[in-house]
Amino acid sequence: MGAEVLAAVAEHRPDVVLMDIRMPTMDGLEATRRLAAGAGGGGPRIVILTTFDLDDYVYEALRAGASGFLLKDVRRGDLLAAVDAAAAGDALLAPSVTRRLIEAFARRPAEATTSPAQLASLTSREREILVLVARGKSNAQIAEELFVSEATVKTHVGHLFAKLCLRDRVHAMILAYETGIVAPGA
Repeated sequence: MGAEVLAAVAEHRPDVVLMDIRMPTMDGLEATRRLAAGAGGGGPRIVILTTFDLDDYVYEALRAGASGFLLKDVRRGDLLAAVDAAAAGDALLAPSVTRRLIEAFARRPAEATTSPAQLASLTSREREILVLVARGKSNAQIAEELFVSEATVKTHVGHLFAKLCLRDRVHAMILAYETGIVAPGA
């Protein structure tokens, strides 16, 4: 099935792919990895839609390049909103997944982490926006908080994504927490 997804994506070039995890021959995680690796930033956004609410699947899907992770019991309206969000470059996680990710980060011991070299290339404004993105703020909320236009925020977000080789906001959040830019509960 995963190979069929890859072929269909190559043929139809969709903006968003809804991907299951468990599929015969090639699972959804491997198909997601291949789509993300071959995309070079221009491929489809991938939203995992599955019945399997396991942390290992969530973490692996996000590492593989998924922009979202939803459970199949999601309401129709929420699914459509997730597809729209993914198409716009945003990310969405099932509420239970979000809660567990936050709890997992909160349980991690504080570490003195060194920032990757790319972090040093961020301007102070880009770094400030990275913190706000990691805290789950939308572009509109960031613009309001920083007293700038939403277009300015989008420009800064685009720059920090390019400088840090990030695919979307979920990956920005993960990087911010893993590098210690944002600490749980702060």
